[in-house]
Amino acid sequence: MNKRKKDTRYLASVALMMAVVILLANTPLGMIQLPIIKATTVHIPVILGAVLLGPWAGVILGATFGICSLVSNTIAPTLTSFAFSPFLSMSGIVGALKAVWISVGCRILIGLGAGWFWILLKKLKVSDAVSLALTGFVGSMINTGTVMGSIYRMFAREYAQAREVAFEAVFGLIMGTVTASGIPEAIAAAVLVAVIGKVLIKVKVV
Repeated sequence: MNKRKKDTRYLASVALMMAVVILLANTPLGMIQLPIIKATTVHIPVILGAVLLGPWAGVILGATFGICSLVSNTIAPTLTSFAFSPFLSMSGIVGALKAVWISVGCRILIGLGAGWFWILLKKLKVSDAVSLALTGFVGSMINTGTVMGSIYRMFAREYAQAREVAFEAVFGLIMGTVTASGIPEAIAAAVLVAVIGKVLIKVKVV
C-alpha cells in the first residue's frame, strides 16, 4: 500500500511539473521572443523536476519541453525555426530528423544530465544550496550547448543562409548567442533553481 501511494504521488508530481512546463512554454514568461531566436526559461522546471524526482522524470519533462518547442517553432516560426521544426525542414527527411533531435532530443538531455549531476553532487556531499545552484547552471548550459552545438554541426550552411552571412561567420554567431543568451540564462537558472528548489525540498512538496 505504501509503495502504491508513493508511486501515485510520484506520477502526480511528474504530471504537475509537466503542467508547469506546458504553461511556461505557452506564455511570454517561458518563450521570450528575440529577433533571431526564442530565449527560454522552460528549462528551469525541467531541472527542478530532475532534482526532485530523478533523472527519468527529467527525461519526461525535457521531452515535454522539446515537444512544446517544436510546436512553438512550427506555428510561430523565426528565421532559424527550420532547425527546431521538422515541418519547416530545408533538407527533406534528414533535415526533419535533425530538427527533432535539436528540439526534443537536446531537451531530453537537460533532464537526464541535471538529474545525474545532482546525484553526483549529493554523493560528493556538496550542500543543497550549492548543489542546486550548480545543477541549475549546468542544466541550462546543457540546453544551450547541445542546441547551439547541434545547429552548428547539422545546419551550419542553412543557418548562414538564414542569417545572410558567410559560412565562415557561423561559428562566431553561434558563440555570440551562447555568450549573449546562454550564459545569462544559466545564471538565472542557477539562482531560480537554488531558491525554488530549497523551498520545495524543505516543505517536501514532491
